[in-house]
Amino acid sequence: MQLDAIISFEHAAISVNDHLILSDVNLLINKNEFVYLIGKVGSGKTSVIKTINAEYPLKEGFANVAGFQLEKLKKKEIPMLRRKLGIVFQDFKLLSDRNINKNLEFVLKATGWKNKKEIDERIAEVLDKVGLGFKGYKMTHQLSGGEQQRVVIARALLNNPEIILADEPTGNLDPATSEEIMNILYEISQTGRTVLMATHNYNLIKKFPARTVKCEDGAVMNTNLSEADLDRLIQNE
Repeated sequence: MQLDAIISFEHAAISVNDHLILSDVNLLINKNEFVYLIGKVGSGKTSVIKTINAEYPLKEGFANVAGFQLEKLKKKEIPMLRRKLGIVFQDFKLLSDRNINKNLEFVLKATGWKNKKEIDERIAEVLDKVGLGFKGYKMTHQLSGGEQQRVVIARALLNNPEIILADEPTGNLDPATSEEIMNILYEISQTGRTVLMATHNYNLIKKFPARTVKCEDGAVMNTNLSEADLDRLIQNE
């Protein structure tokens, strides 16, 4: 593993319930890097993210994520790994029976925060960062889709993670709102965090260029998409 790498896979096989999804995965992502994970639906993008998150165990090959060896990871170590990760889902997974502040408080308490003043200060910080500084009292159903995704990003930032994993974070949003979410993710990557974003929205990649890694035919490969490549992909969508 290179010194500045924060995610590295070497000759890894990614499986779901013993069903092989991707074989001989070699992937290197550096600290502070913004990387797109692209590929068709069903190509294995989400499986990569869930392997990084230790939702799917790594049974073959080697992988290091934020200093944790995935192939050797014990169950009791998974919460420690996940504290270094912030996850942004396409389906927001917010708790509908409580307001935004209580949604975020729930996560902090579940990860060991106890001091009420510190909890309130941290919630105010992350909501301010995503442009929702005065909306913590609102229930989730009172928010637009874009606002709900901002809450999800705020939730991902709570424990100051080293890595943000975003799985199709703009998949349910209109183009203008998608751009707003991308601006937030880009700003986050400028604060010293690594962002890995799974997407098949090539318009966004064109507007917010970064390195692309592709899942295709059971493999993961680096791809350098030119503007002409992106235009062609956009036309074929």
